[in-house]
Amino acid sequence: MKQPSSWRPFTTNCCSTEDQTIFTGFSKCKPSRSDLSKDVAPLPSFRRLSFSELSRSSSIRINEELSLSFGPDLYDFELSELRAITQNFSSNFLLGEGGFGTVHKGYVDDNLRQGLKAQPVAVKLLDIEGLQGHREWLAEVIFLGQLRHPNLVKLIGYCCEDEDRLLVYEFMPRGSLENHLFRRLTSLPWGTRLKIAIGAAKGLSFLHGADKPVIYRDFKTSNVLLDSDFTAKLSDFGLAKMGPEGSNTHVSTRVMGTYGYAAPEYISTGHLTTKSDVYSFGVVLLELLTGRRAMEKTRPKTEQNLVDWSKPYLRSSRRLRYIMDPRLLGQYSVKGAKEMAVLALHCVSMNPKDRPRMATVVDTLEGLQQFKDMAVTSGHWPAASKSTRNSNNGASKNVKGRGGANQKKPSPIVPTKKT
Repeated sequence: MKQPSSWRPFTTNCCSTEDQTIFTGFSKCKPSRSDLSKDVAPLPSFRRLSFSELSRSSSIRINEELSLSFGPDLYDFELSELRAITQNFSSNFLLGEGGFGTVHKGYVDDNLRQGLKAQPVAVKLLDIEGLQGHREWLAEVIFLGQLRHPNLVKLIGYCCEDEDRLLVYEFMPRGSLENHLFRRLTSLPWGTRLKIAIGAAKGLSFLHGADKPVIYRDFKTSNVLLDSDFTAKLSDFGLAKMGPEGSNTHVSTRVMGTYGYAAPEYISTGHLTTKSDVYSFGVVLLELLTGRRAMEKTRPKTEQNLVDWSKPYLRSSRRLRYIMDPRLLGQYSVKGAKEMAVLALHCVSMNPKDRPRMATVVDTLEGLQQFKDMAVTSGHWPAASKSTRNSNNGASKNVKGRGGANQKKPSPIVPTKKT
């Protein structure tokens, strides 16, 4: 039998950064070790490390006291244990791969650790070629090691051996919202989309309402994971930051995130607030409504940015129907979709002060669950023929846009691969 090759952490090629802007989804850029080592004062031990210290520091190192910093519900795994439960990180168990590393499914039995029940888990391997990867790993340990909520993915444990950095999470059997919304052949029903939006909103509301508010900073469909019953849970806290303290109105930080989701004022100034998360949430609401990605470079230039393209259609249910996800085939609430569209419009307001608080967003979305007026039965969506139902964009072929004199009609909405 062929012996498995020795395991090495997944790494990505890095490029040097001349400016202070880093976006995921386009390129993975990290400052060099020499850049990060400049003006870095010695840090306190990990035992005394706080959220605020993590947010302020440029470089963080850990020591043997790591395992003493958290409660008994967070396990300090050995690398050999994680190799065993993932069959040496077998490609057959690969769940996903991103800029920070690979994620593998593993199986924990009752004998691995006392008090740890038998269950499937997700094991994430971090790329620590640069200090940025280590900071993100440490941020997840600190935030998810101390924050617990039904709409946050549960961190079960971690591994820190020599240069290896791993995280062990609860396994989310339905994967990410991104996969269901853009990559699956079957469409998410309207009720399920609403449930996911409510769960994700509750997760953000919890973070913003904590004693020391947390800014998630990277809210997007790929970071919303789904349980077996489509309960939404936020994952990947590598970019999370503590909110402003005292009289401060914002946190000044290097701009990091994903194109299409990041708030415009954050991109232009580096000023980060909880309202930055609200903007990102509004973008995801638009993705749930339209079935389009936040940014699609393969579309005509006027349609590439989802926020800019959709804004003229969001205030009227008559106009909104022209940009609704055609894969819904009219099986959505007219009133609910309109209210969600108006809410999304407020969330993506250019003025952060005009954006609602996440607690208000939760209340608004929960109120939409009462609406049962399906578009297909109320004359707001043309009945689809049998042949139309068999095509992803059939519904859009039966809809004729009615833009104003200077307004272009939206093109047929067809799910596309990620760009």
